[in-house]
Amino acid sequence: MTKTKILLGLLIAAWSAFGQSDRGTITGTIADPAGAVVAAVPVEVKNVETGGLYQAASTATGNYTVAQLPVGSYTMTVVAPGFKRFVQENIRVQVAQVIRIDVVLEVGSAAESITVTDEVSLLKTESGEMSHTVSAKRLNDLPILGIGGGNSSSQGMRYYLAQTQLLPGVYFSTGANGVRVNGAPNNTLRIQVDGMDSTNALIPFSHPSMQPSVDAIEETSVQTSNFAAEYGQAGGGLFNVTMKSGTNTYHGTGYNYMANEALNASTPYVNVKPRVRRNDYGFTFGGR
Repeated sequence: MTKTKILLGLLIAAWSAFGQSDRGTITGTIADPAGAVVAAVPVEVKNVETGGLYQAASTATGNYTVAQLPVGSYTMTVVAPGFKRFVQENIRVQVAQVIRIDVVLEVGSAAESITVTDEVSLLKTESGEMSHTVSAKRLNDLPILGIGGGNSSSQGMRYYLAQTQLLPGVYFSTGANGVRVNGAPNNTLRIQVDGMDSTNALIPFSHPSMQPSVDAIEETSVQTSNFAAEYGQAGGGLFNVTMKSGTNTYHGTGYNYMANEALNASTPYVNVKPRVRRNDYGFTFGGR
């Protein structure tokens, strides 16, 4: 009996871990011009960068769901006998995002196609949480990543949690105060990396050396209120991080963030420049 209880507990824990994901979902209904639902229609979603295919089909009620989609750009194709091919391009799936795309098929030959090139609206209709998505590119484009200073604190490191400076209702400090979201107690945030819990239970405000490199991150979804039930134990914000993955082409970056007193102005009336020497350099390379 004891072994059965232990096994049941492990299965429940594994199922809970599976539910807590950074993957996105595309869902919606498929109907004909008269508004009647169309069942058993195959739906194919293709990742533009990797060529990965994800398939599903509409149910008897005309609903379809394509789940477990990695962050990226997608094209969705719907083909049904007696109807024109429907193609939706420029679908940008973000971290843990649910996108609703309702398809209305037009009567005609499958050799003809209707292609929608407008970007899909980012308006959230499938969930009620308040969240913000910040890409690593935005962090690099804006001067918010710390670099400089002669100490070993996070002030002189490129720390991805600096993205909190872009979010309303969030306070961020590199000192002991850490992160505070919407007035919640300090450092009650929860961090997930690719769906796995990465919160440092010993030191709630994890040091930058314990967190992913900014250059390895694709984007972060920060939920600040109305968390979904699957994201428990998040008192002051859920940081859902997804890492970069390879694409069909090789790509890379190089950088050198430099701080030197020669670039600074002298202290007024003293004509001295405090010594500041720091170089943070590296590179990335990837493909598949």
